[in-house]
Amino acid sequence: MDARHVPVLAAPVTFWLADRARDSLILVDGTVGAGGHARELAERVGTAGRVIGLDRDPNMLRLARERTAGLPVSLFHASYSQIREVLDELGIARVDGILLDLGLSSDQLGWADRGFSFAMDGPLDMRFDPESAGPTAADIVARASESELARIFYEYGEERFSRRIARRIAESRRQAPIRTTAELARLVRRTVPRAKHPGAIDPATRVFQALRIAVNDELGEIERTLKGIPDLLDPGGRLVVISFHSLEDRLVKWAYRDDPRMTTLTKKPLTATEDEKASNPRARSAKLRVMERCPNQSSSPVGR
Repeated sequence: MDARHVPVLAAPVTFWLADRARDSLILVDGTVGAGGHARELAERVGTAGRVIGLDRDPNMLRLARERTAGLPVSLFHASYSQIREVLDELGIARVDGILLDLGLSSDQLGWADRGFSFAMDGPLDMRFDPESAGPTAADIVARASESELARIFYEYGEERFSRRIARRIAESRRQAPIRTTAELARLVRRTVPRAKHPGAIDPATRVFQALRIAVNDELGEIERTLKGIPDLLDPGGRLVVISFHSLEDRLVKWAYRDDPRMTTLTKKPLTATEDEKASNPRARSAKLRVMERCPNQSSSPVGR
């Protein structure tokens, strides 16, 4: 199997979602990607069970369709914030479990024309759905004010040199537009030398993360989705979320602190074993949290 397609934390995902004494689990993979988790889950849902997979990226859905062929998997071109609409289309009120594997797929990173990675040159796009009419990363770099760029880099990338980078972008774009990943990465590296950047990561890493989050409204999508999850789960149904940076994990950690409908089953996030980290680098920063829909609670939280 191609190492790019190895799903992160597959064993705990299947343990928490599918290793239950039922013969007809209905599960949702809200970020189906190349179908790795969906395949693992579909093999365990039982004779009458099914996995419903969603993804914003039609290219990922094509990979998922190939990987889950012959299994009880239904795929939809939709964001995980649209789970309710997809379930309504299928006539399903609630499900037994939902998986959200947040972040970026290794496949998407490897497609130069999508602009997610500075490891290869390509257009500054970064849209999860390349067919959408939303702004690209190049649009934001070209049109956002210097102060707005600084805010994006600081809030979404936790970049401490955000103002310096934003100022350099504003100066540079007056001379010529910044259209490619290589152009932006070079500018950031000239602005923030590697020796001054914390840790061993490339100075462009946080800027690219921040732009991707802004382009796709990732944090807004997560917040909206988490808010609606309790009404999508049957009593005893579980939500499993894999996050890859502190901004995502913080939203998941505190999503249900005042909601009596949900309880947290993992007091601390689960992480990959050393063997998995060695064989699958994407797993190194992954954190998995599990929440469960409590029985005997009303469909709306008390006091809201």
